[in-house]
Amino acid sequence: MESPPASNPVEQDIVQVKRGSTLDEKSEMISLSSNIKAMSTMTFVKSILARMEKKDLLVGTIPDVIYLSHPLSSETDMDVATRLISLDDDPTLQAFTFRMWFLGIGLACFGSVLGQIFYFRPQTISVSPLFLQILSYLLGVALEQIIPGPGHPLDKFKMTDNAFWRFMNPGPFNIKEHVAITILSSTAAGSALAISIFAADDLYYGIQPNVGVGIFTLIGSQLIGYGLGGIMRSFVVYPTYIVFPNLLPTKKRVKFFWTIFAAIFVWEWFPEYIAPTLTGISVFCLANRHSPWFTRIFGGAAGNEGLGMFAFCFDWNYVGSGGGSLGALFTPISTQLSLYFGTMICIIAFCACYARNTFNGQNFPFLSQALFYENGSLYDQLSILDDNFRLDEAKLDVVGLPWFASSQVLTKIGSNLAIGATITHVVIWYGKGILQVIRQYRAGENYDPHLAKMKVYPEVPMWWYIAVFFGSLAMAMATIYTGHSGLPWWGLIVAIILSAIFLPFVVTVYAITGFVPDIQSLIQILGASMMPGSPQTNMYFTLYGSNTLQQALGLIRDLKMGQYTKLPPRVTFAVQSCGAVVGGLLNYVIMKVIVTAHREILLDVQGDNVWSGQQVQSFNSDAVSWGALGNHLYTPSGRYGIVPFSIIIGLAVPIPFWIIHQKFPKLGANHVVTPILCWTLGYLSVGINTSVFTTFCLAVFSQYYLRRYRPRWFRKYNFLLSAALDGGTQVMVFVFTFAVGGGSGTVINMPNWALNPKGNPDYCQRLT
Repeated sequence: MESPPASNPVEQDIVQVKRGSTLDEKSEMISLSSNIKAMSTMTFVKSILARMEKKDLLVGTIPDVIYLSHPLSSETDMDVATRLISLDDDPTLQAFTFRMWFLGIGLACFGSVLGQIFYFRPQTISVSPLFLQILSYLLGVALEQIIPGPGHPLDKFKMTDNAFWRFMNPGPFNIKEHVAITILSSTAAGSALAISIFAADDLYYGIQPNVGVGIFTLIGSQLIGYGLGGIMRSFVVYPTYIVFPNLLPTKKRVKFFWTIFAAIFVWEWFPEYIAPTLTGISVFCLANRHSPWFTRIFGGAAGNEGLGMFAFCFDWNYVGSGGGSLGALFTPISTQLSLYFGTMICIIAFCACYARNTFNGQNFPFLSQALFYENGSLYDQLSILDDNFRLDEAKLDVVGLPWFASSQVLTKIGSNLAIGATITHVVIWYGKGILQVIRQYRAGENYDPHLAKMKVYPEVPMWWYIAVFFGSLAMAMATIYTGHSGLPWWGLIVAIILSAIFLPFVVTVYAITGFVPDIQSLIQILGASMMPGSPQTNMYFTLYGSNTLQQALGLIRDLKMGQYTKLPPRVTFAVQSCGAVVGGLLNYVIMKVIVTAHREILLDVQGDNVWSGQQVQSFNSDAVSWGALGNHLYTPSGRYGIVPFSIIIGLAVPIPFWIIHQKFPKLGANHVVTPILCWTLGYLSVGINTSVFTTFCLAVFSQYYLRRYRPRWFRKYNFLLSAALDGGTQVMVFVFTFAVGGGSGTVINMPNWALNPKGNPDYCQRLT
C-alpha cells in the first residue's frame, strides 16, 4: 500500500476491520488520493469543477459494515493507529469559522428532519453519513469562493486580516472545519429515542406532553450520555486498543458524483410517488393475485405485506445502505451470503410457524408489531390500564392477555438469542485478544502518538462533562415527574448506573471486534422486573438505560475521530452538544407534524408504501408486554416464556461452531458470526421486504464481479456510487415529504393507475 505524501496533512489511507475478525485479520482498500491544493484565481464555477476534476473529496468516516479485501500481514492496533493514520497536523487551522457553523447547523437541520421522516417510513432507514460528508465538503469549497476574507484567492474578495474576517473565511476549506461539520450534522441526523415515547403517547394513550416538558426531556436524555461518556473518556477513548477502525479517514474520487446524484433524484419520484409498483415487482403475485400464501411469501412492496422472495425492487430507498439491507455496494459477497442464509432460515421459520398455527399465529396478520385479542382484532391496551396507565388486574381478568403475531415472537426470540450469542462469541473468539491488548495498555507498552499530538490543544475540563451530566440529570429528574412518566427517582438513577456499567464493555467489544451489542431488550427486561405494572415507566426506564449508553458511545466515537483527525477536543464537545440539541428540537417538531397528518396510517397494521407506524408500534407493544404484563407473559410458565429464556439459550449457539473449527479448521466455521445468524431469525418481520433479493443480486454484481474482474473501477467508483445514490435518494425524500407527502400539512395523492393500483402496489392480494 502506498504511503500518503508526508507533506499533505489530509492524505490518508484506510483500513476496516471485518466484523468477526481480529486485528490480525485486517482487510485493505487502497485509497486513491491526490493533493488538495490551494485554489488558483478562477471563477467560482470553474473552481468548483476543478475541485471535482481532481477526483478528491475528504471523507471523515465510512459505514460500519464496509469489509475490504486483501488481508494485511499481522497488523496490530498500534499499526493501525500509527502507520495507517497520518500524524501530520497543523494546529493553526481554524475550526470555529462561519462556514463551519453555517454548514454544520444547516446540515444538522436537514439531517434531523430527514432522520425523523425516515422513522415513520415502512422500512427502517438511516441518513447516509457519507452523503453528509461529501455534501459538506462541496459546500465548504463553495463558501470558500463566495465569502470574502483574508485568505480568499481573488484579490477583489481579500479583506483585512483581523479576527472577524478570519472567522468568515480564513482561507481554503480545511480538514478541521470538515470534520466538525461532519460530527455536528451526523449527530443530529437521526431520531432521538424520546421521540418514540412521545409518538406512542400521542397515538396510543392520548397523551400530549407539554411542549416544554417534551423539549427538556429530549435535551436531557440526549446530553446525559455525553456527560457520562466524557467522564469515562480516560479509559474508553484514550487507550490505543480503542481503535474504532470504521472511523479512519479516507478520500474518494467524485468524478461522476453529481451525475448519479441528479439521476437518482429524478428516478426516485417514480417508485416513491408516481409508480409505487416499482417498489416491488413480483412475477408470482402477477401470476396469482388471489392467493394469501403468494402474498405472504412473494409479496412485500407495502409495509408488513410479505417476505418478498424473488421480487425486484427499483427503489434505492430500500435497496441502498440506508434501507433494510446491509448495503449492496459495500458489503462483500461473503457477508451477504451469510445474511441471506440466515434470511432463508427466517423465511422457513416464519412460514412453518404460521402454517402450524404456532402461538395461534393464523389468528393474526402474518407480519405485525401490534398487540391483538385472540380473535385477531387489535388489542385495546387502555382497557387493562387504570387512569394512571398502570395495570389493573381486575380489568385484565375480564379482557385477557394480548397476543403477538407469530413472526413477532420469533423476532423477539432471535433478538434475545443474539444477546446471549454475542457474549459467548466474543469470549471464545476474541477473549484472549481483548485481554492481551488491555494488559499491554496497562503495562504502558502502547504509546499512542495521536494522543500525544493532541496535547497541543486544550483538553475539555472534567467539570464541563460533570456539569453536562448533572445538568442533564436534573432535567431528567424534573421531567419524569412533571411529565407523569411513573418512573421514580431511584429508577432513573438505576437506569443510568446500568448504562455506566455496560458502557466500557460495549465500547471495548465494538472498538476491537466490530460488534455493537444491543442491550435495549435487556434493559426492558430489567426494568419490568424492578418496576412492573406500567408501560409508561418501562418506556422511560428504557430511554435512560439504553439511550444514555448509545449517546455516550456516539460521543466516544466522535472523540476518537477527533483524535485521529486532530480536531481540538473543545471543538468536538461544542459541535456534538449543538448537534444533539438542534436534532432533538427538530425531531420533536417533525414528529408532531407527521403524527397529526398521518395518524390513521400510523395506527394501521400494514400502513402503506410511504408511511408506517411500525417502529412506534413495536416500541409501544414492547412497553405494554414488558412494562405492564411482563409478570404474566414472560414468566417461565407464561405464554411467551421462551423469549427471555432465549438469552440463556443464545449463550450456547456459538459453541458448536467453535468446536467444529477446532476439529475441521478448513470448513470455515470461524467465519460464521453467530449473533448475526441469530438476529436474522427476525430479519423480515417488518417493513418492505422486496429489496432483499435485489440487494443480493447487486451484491453479486458489485462485490463478486466488479471486485474480481473490474478491480480498478471498483476501487475508484464503487463506494462513491453508493454515496451518490444514497444522497440523491434522501434529498428526494426530503423534497417529496414537504411537497406532496404531508410534511407541510397537506397530502397530495397520486391518482391511481396501472403502476399505482389500489391495495398492494405489487398486485398481491391485500390481507389486512
